[in-house]
Amino acid sequence: MTDTPLLQLHGVTKSFGAVAALAGADLTLRAGSIHALIGENGAGKSTLVKIIGGLYRRDAGEFLLDGESVDFHNTREAKDAGIAVIYQEPTLFPDLTVAENLFVGRQPYTRFGTLDRARMRRETRELTQRLGVPIDPDRDARGLSIADQQVVEIAKSISVGARVIIMDEPTAALSGVEVERLMGIARQLRDEGRGIIFISHRFDEVFALCDVVTVMRDGSYVATNETSTTTEDEIIRQMVGRSVDNLFPKQEAQIGDPVLEVEHLTSAGVFDDVSFTVRSGEIVCLAGLVGAGRSEIARAVFGVDPYDSGSVRIAGRAVPGRNPAVAMRLGIGFVPEDRRKQGLAMTAGVQSNITLAIRDKLARLGFITSAREEPSARTWAARLQVKTFALDAEAQMLSGGNQQKVVLGKWLATQPKLLIVDEPTRGIDVGTKAEVHRLLSELAGTGVAVLMISSELPEVLGMADRVLVVREGRITAELTREAATPEKVMFAATHAAEAAA
Repeated sequence: MTDTPLLQLHGVTKSFGAVAALAGADLTLRAGSIHALIGENGAGKSTLVKIIGGLYRRDAGEFLLDGESVDFHNTREAKDAGIAVIYQEPTLFPDLTVAENLFVGRQPYTRFGTLDRARMRRETRELTQRLGVPIDPDRDARGLSIADQQVVEIAKSISVGARVIIMDEPTAALSGVEVERLMGIARQLRDEGRGIIFISHRFDEVFALCDVVTVMRDGSYVATNETSTTTEDEIIRQMVGRSVDNLFPKQEAQIGDPVLEVEHLTSAGVFDDVSFTVRSGEIVCLAGLVGAGRSEIARAVFGVDPYDSGSVRIAGRAVPGRNPAVAMRLGIGFVPEDRRKQGLAMTAGVQSNITLAIRDKLARLGFITSAREEPSARTWAARLQVKTFALDAEAQMLSGGNQQKVVLGKWLATQPKLLIVDEPTRGIDVGTKAEVHRLLSELAGTGVAVLMISSELPEVLGMADRVLVVREGRITAELTREAATPEKVMFAATHAAEAAA
């Protein structure tokens, strides 16, 4: 590494109206280093990244690149200076090929003035092979997995000579194998002398991959440490300003009568002969590997996805298939895995989102006013501690953790008998995780039945009264809270593969 940092920010501030998103952010990135940037949702990480990437301009503070002051007016200037941002959800053009996406806006031409597609294919093939993930240059981006789309984005950044590569929550939607592959690529980029900023809520990834970690809180710089000299507990204290001793605040609840009864539910090729019960006051978790069919079962119970045979009953009443509206009226709430695409109206306000599922109850003569929405929205926003400068602020302006709280508020406002939550803490910080866990435990304590889907074993073991392990569309094990261990859950989730081997 050289003495001069590759990138340096000091005392950076940024406000949106009366809201200070950054109140003194510092970050020093050196070439040949992977630097973790972490903090709770709303800590200012995304705002800082957008300043580095040229989307926002800072209000005050220093921004140096190779020791020289810079002030990007747009993303083009940042890209030209060698800065690339790889977002959690890639931004490829779906109807263009991989090669066309790689060269969009800078297509090469032959001496005859025609598009040099041969060169585009050749360089695309060389770049993806160099990253260890050969991808067909002529394949449409629409058919690529999230992991492969990220590889294309990284190849694109390399092709334009990016020296600073920012990865913003890149592993949130990836499988274990895909995460390992991405981490291998990040290490390769580091070894080539590039500087990597890695944003993640997953501490295991931070400690396995990163050389340095910077913590932010409430828009300000807190601390920078080498990962080899700090601990997870220390980072958590720095992030939240306190020790999160009880990440899984599971309180005892009175388990009552069956609320949800699923019998012999089958969807050909998706899940088969699924039967289980969730009782009042009980948290039941569907565990298993990604792709095992957990989300599909939940979506079928709520009526979003079809099924071929079987039955669903809520509080003794039959729930018809493919009819979420009836499921809602019968008392089922559903917090989906993808809050941005399925859980929220991103351009609508917090108030409108929270009251979305109860608008019929609030309406008079078919009309609804803000005055009728406001009391309910304010109640749930306050109870869930949603951080927003106004109830009419658009959902897309909130941090991921606050977006998740709004989705929860929307369904809690319906006063459900059964709440289905699919990956309730994915992509949110440790402090907000503890709040969501506390809320779910409190709901169970009031008699609500909770069906939770989670890929995080600590969450499964920490929150569930019973664990149902799903493998290849079948329930392969039912474990009580006392009997559930990481080994038993993983064995049930992978038993077929092991037996076959």
